[in-house]
Amino acid sequence: MATIRKRGNNWQVQIRVKGHKPVNKSFSDKKIALAWLKKTESEIERGVFQDITEAQQTTFAEILDRYANEVLPSKKGYYRELSRIEHLKTHLGNYSLSGLTPSVISQYRDHRLKTVANQTAKHDLSMISRVINHTIIDWGINLPHGNPIQRVRLPKLPAGRTRRLLPCEEQKLIEASSIDLKPIIQFALETAMRRGEIATMDWNHIDFKSKTLLIPETKTDQPRTIPLTRKAIEILQVFPRNISGKIFNLTVDRISRNFMLACRKAGIADLRFHDLRHEATSRLFEKGLNPMEVAAITGHRDMKMLMRYTHLKAESLVHKLG
Repeated sequence: MATIRKRGNNWQVQIRVKGHKPVNKSFSDKKIALAWLKKTESEIERGVFQDITEAQQTTFAEILDRYANEVLPSKKGYYRELSRIEHLKTHLGNYSLSGLTPSVISQYRDHRLKTVANQTAKHDLSMISRVINHTIIDWGINLPHGNPIQRVRLPKLPAGRTRRLLPCEEQKLIEASSIDLKPIIQFALETAMRRGEIATMDWNHIDFKSKTLLIPETKTDQPRTIPLTRKAIEILQVFPRNISGKIFNLTVDRISRNFMLACRKAGIADLRFHDLRHEATSRLFEKGLNPMEVAAITGHRDMKMLMRYTHLKAESLVHKLG
């Protein structure tokens, strides 16, 4: 059943169909109202109608705020992602959800690429996609275009870094490091662990008897247990136990800051802490481990990504060739 009535200067249309949520919409022109009424009744009858009223009345800024309050606190990298949300609100927040078209997103992408690296712009688009998917799936808000990111070309990423430690760089780096950074660097080279995994290590996760370490929280959300080398065990054994249970006292940000200072002091250019993971992973291959064994230690789920991290030194392969 459909009704159309004039209220003030507008025409109010209401469609009621059994088993379907009532649909209401206002128009300033009666002819347009009648055309919409006919089209909508047909779509409801054919089972293809989608009510996008809420998407038209809700701004992207409102959705970003809701996502930040309800979803983001349970995610990793909360503060980093919160900063990204604030940026998106500044540039796209005034658009309604229905107005957040692929064209609008593409324009934002191109503007963003003028000031940031491709990887940063891609992270922004990934955030938009996650928020929109949650909006559609979990909050039940229909968008006329679905997820617009699916129709937007993502920035191409540059070739992955292949930076490895040059001869003597490891020793120079160790000598230039602060007393609390030195064991972290050594441990990273023994385990290929990520910076965040090292910063959150706990004594309860180490089994000295089996020489293993449990990493309960990882980037891929898949806990893993890794073997510890003799040197890794020796590094840990000199540390006193403290009441907090943590092994290393440096936060993720402090590790990066101290590492940068150590590189500067040692005169080492273009080296990042994450490059130590690349170095350690390559060393595992050079020891003769196969890709599945290395993946079990590093936590890589994508073999193509694992091979990107691997940059074997030619001299270490000579003995295999004969």
